[in-house]
Amino acid sequence: MAKSWTPGRVNLIGEWVDFNGGWVLPAALPLGVAIDVTQIGGTRDIVGSAQFEGLAEAELDARASGHWADYVFGALQYARRKGWLTGGARAELSSDIPAGAGVSSSAAVTLGVLRALAPADTDATELAVLAREIENRFIGVPCGIMDQMAVAHTRPGEALALDTRTLSLQTIDLPSGWRFAVLHSGVQRKLADGRYKTRRTACLEAADQLEQEWLCDATDLSALDPEHQAIARHVTSENRRALEAIRALEAGEAETFGRLMTASHISLRDDFDVSTPEIDRLVADFLAHGAPGARITGAGFGGCIVVLKPAGAGQDWVQPVLDKHPAARLVCEIGS
Repeated sequence: MAKSWTPGRVNLIGEWVDFNGGWVLPAALPLGVAIDVTQIGGTRDIVGSAQFEGLAEAELDARASGHWADYVFGALQYARRKGWLTGGARAELSSDIPAGAGVSSSAAVTLGVLRALAPADTDATELAVLAREIENRFIGVPCGIMDQMAVAHTRPGEALALDTRTLSLQTIDLPSGWRFAVLHSGVQRKLADGRYKTRRTACLEAADQLEQEWLCDATDLSALDPEHQAIARHVTSENRRALEAIRALEAGEAETFGRLMTASHISLRDDFDVSTPEIDRLVADFLAHGAPGARITGAGFGGCIVVLKPAGAGQDWVQPVLDKHPAARLVCEIGS
């Protein structure tokens, strides 16, 4: 039996830039997915999960069907192509990462299956690139590389400063005394419903109109129509914020980091239009409660927010805000 454990991730800043040639700063969660894979031979794969009733089965070459187990079936198919698996397999999953929350449950599952089956000396970046290919080609979500690289390279307590263009990276320990709260807004979202693809297409169209290979490199946006100009304004400004946030993290400058988080949320809300009224109210209430910074995290359209807690704030600091938002809940905290 092959085993693995892979964390989820929260993106602290650098949203919607990972396919636009920008910098991102995700951090590993203490939550993750444990996977056991057993080779059983035959012509079918079988998947079970502690979070779902029943078993899912598929032929070895089956296409994605929209089922929750597709990420596992896709990873098993790619593992066979790499020679890491022969015949059918049974995979058992146990996860405490909330699904559909924007904290990389899908990337953790996909990469976790590959990690369980790959040779021990397989490069983590190779696994991340393969996991993204599974999401792009098998699942049909045209995601970037950030999620896969984050869950492949980081462990709880670490952030990943990643250049998504070159895949050069640096793991950074979260500064002593810094603590982030990750909270689910109560609004579910699903990337395969088309909205992610629409925004991604708009980014690529803007880059093409500006004759830029990477939208993050654009400086003069005046040639764009208002809709594409707003999209590009978020991408270019978010890349600058991510670089400044990496420097603030390394320097331990919490107030600067928090200011950049909040500016990122405003940009995602006003220019990129991927927030929701419920999330905007949740972010605003945490800022009013004294948070140095707060923002929507992940692709948007629902899911989670991440909040930088004030220095010295205790475990009960978030509760007064949650009392005003019955649908929201604390997912976890990261940091010291």
